[in-house]
Amino acid sequence: MKKQLHQGAKWIFRINAYLAMIILAFFVGWIIAPLFIIVSTLMFEPGSVQGVIVGVFLSVIFYILLIIVIGEIYARMAYNRWFYEFTDNQLRKEKGIIWKKYSNIPYERIQNVDITRGIIARIFGFSTVNIQTAGFSYSPRGGLGSEGYIPAVGIQEAENIREFLMKKISKKGRSQGL
Repeated sequence: MKKQLHQGAKWIFRINAYLAMIILAFFVGWIIAPLFIIVSTLMFEPGSVQGVIVGVFLSVIFYILLIIVIGEIYARMAYNRWFYEFTDNQLRKEKGIIWKKYSNIPYERIQNVDITRGIIARIFGFSTVNIQTAGFSYSPRGGLGSEGYIPAVGIQEAENIREFLMKKISKKGRSQGL
C-alpha cells in the first residue's frame, strides 16, 4: 500500500520553492521591476518621485505575492505526488510533478538506516529517513547522498521503518553466512 509523506513535508517543499523563487526573482526582477516603475510614473506625473516610489512598492508586493503563490502551489503538488511503499522484496518510491521518478531499492542492497530530525522536522513532528545502500555514494548531510531518502514521515513511523529494515538486513546477513 502506497504511503504519503507527513503533512510537515509541505514546509520542506514550500521553503525550497521560496528559496528558488527568491533567486529567480532577483534575476527576473531587473526586467519586470522597471515596467512597474514606468507604469506607475505614467499614472502620476512623468518623472515624479511619487511614481517611482509607488512603482518600487508595487513591484516588491508583486514579487512577494508571486513567491507565496508559486511556493504554495509547488508545495501542494510535490506533496501530493510523493509516495513510498515497502513490498516483500523492495522499497518503492514515486515522486515528481512534471517528470515522474520511480525508484526500486531491493532490501539486499540496504546497508544502514539513519533517522534525522532538523529544526523544521522537530517543530512539525516528523523525521527524515536516509537508507544507505551498497553502490550509492554517501553524503554527510544526508538525503541527497542516500538512495532511500524519505524526507518526512512521522516520528514513530520512522522508528518502525528503521526497525523493519534492520530486521530485513539482519535476516539477509544470517542467510549469507556473514
